[in-house]
Amino acid sequence: MTPISPIRLRHSAYDAVKSLIITGQLPPGARVTEAELTDRLGVSRTPIREALNRLERDGLVEGRAKSGYAVAAFDARTAREAFDLRATLEVQSVVLACRHASDSHHHALRAIIAECEGLAKQDPRFKLREFQLGMEVHRTLAEAGGNRMLAGIVRDLLDRCQVYVWMDLTALDNWQAARAEHRALVEAVCARDEARATAVITAHIADARANVVDLMEARRDLRAMAAERPAR
Repeated sequence: MTPISPIRLRHSAYDAVKSLIITGQLPPGARVTEAELTDRLGVSRTPIREALNRLERDGLVEGRAKSGYAVAAFDARTAREAFDLRATLEVQSVVLACRHASDSHHHALRAIIAECEGLAKQDPRFKLREFQLGMEVHRTLAEAGGNRMLAGIVRDLLDRCQVYVWMDLTALDNWQAARAEHRALVEAVCARDEARATAVITAHIADARANVVDLMEARRDLRAMAAERPAR
């Protein structure tokens, strides 16, 4: 059997822990330790430690003195700030993609859309893969624009937004809308239609922002009502 390379192992551990957080299997505030994740994922401590360090940089976990880490709290204010920043940066990345994307970028984007639409007809177990592909649309568009610094910032921001995007898709069942918006966005970029691409990405991010903020505020209000209700 061919041994798994250290780099691949680090990425696998990072992706595995991140998926647990994004999908809510490790909920906000949950305590996370290297030992627990080592047992849960069957991976040695070194890649787990590196994964947690990276997730802390991504804003998905927070270090706790002498007690490992805790999954970060995700609130409406942070969601607003993240989506507002995405709206500014991704409009620019889409404009650049319309101008500079190569044929290989167009091919990659169309392939992502085709795979997403294929997954839509399959078992719900593939939703995580569809979610990952949707995020890859945005990363590929940022890369296609040719501005490496902008692409790096967008990638980091998307990592921080993944919990909110998953919430929008799953809690509100917005998979079909997301697929249609991604398809329209890719078609506009491949046609080098800046006006259409800008309109689609602006509406796409604004809709997700509104959905997530409304949902988080509703959950907050329900928690407050439950806390005020007298015990029987």
